Amino acid sequence: MSDNLKVSEEILAKAKLIQTKANFLVNDLFSGEYTSAFRGSGIEFEEVREYLEGDDVRNIDWKVSARTQHTYVKVYKDERELTLFFVVDVSGSALFGSGGKTKEEVIAEITALLSYAAQKNNDKVALVIFSDNVEHYIPPGKGRGHIWKIIRDILNFIPKSRGTDISKAMDFVSKVRKRRSVVFMISDFIDNNFEKAFGAVCSRHEVVAIQVMDQMEASFPKIGHVLMRDLEGHGSVLIDTNNEQINQNMNASAQERKNQIQQLCQKYKGSYLNISTTDDYLDVIVQFFLQQRKREKRR
Repeated sequence: MSDNLKVSEEILAKAKLIQTKANFLVNDLFSGEYTSAFRGSGIEFEEVREYLEGDDVRNIDWKVSARTQHTYVKVYKDERELTLFFVVDVSGSALFGSGGKTKEEVIAEITALLSYAAQKNNDKVALVIFSDNVEHYIPPGKGRGHIWKIIRDILNFIPKSRGTDISKAMDFVSKVRKRRSVVFMISDFIDNNFEKAFGAVCSRHEVVAIQVMDQMEASFPKIGHVLMRDLEGHGSVLIDTNNEQINQNMNASAQERKNQIQQLCQKYKGSYLNISTTDDYLDVIVQFFLQQRKREKRR
């Protein structure tokens, strides 16, 4: 048996394990929260009609109302089919993991879980894999075979580069998808200067930023001097993990990165989740969908 065949069999086994786990979770715990999370007031304008008692005043069309001297509201078509874009980070930093799983593995499992939820609700799913370039794209599609291809490609994909450029990934989504969709940006967000591209996607789509982090990125255990290699190819550095100031600086840097993404999401009306590689990510995601459903009901 060749090494390539052995790797393929290992990837296949892992993909089947994720499929089984995600299928169980979606069927037993998850589908109810997903179903209604993005289907509140609809996402596509259809017509205007005269205001009725109980209508949301935020939907009033003030121009038409002023012109006709009667109050009119905008009516939106509740689309039965959503399109979900998974924008997945495969940069070098995603290979890091101090516990049982790397960030890359957690990102793959989250994508698998949400993909199966989409399949159960007959929604379309697309995949964008990026490093410092967009390296792989699967256009929107649906069905078991399509979802299987997405999961297999996430697990089996070997990037040409291990750098990070979130702006290029966001610009790509803006270019290939004009119609409003739900965009899950799944990354550790170790990058700079992507606010403009992020805001542009938020202006057209419903964006959910899922930031996957490892607990050791915020604080090292005190184990003396450790040689740390930058997984994105920027060299190595010797760190004294017993130095309290170094640990404080790491914690502050990790918190600043979290705050940055949270503030971007607040500014551009996106949604934000932070997930650790040691978290029960299912619980975090289910709680998000519960909150999302409540928000849609208030619209």
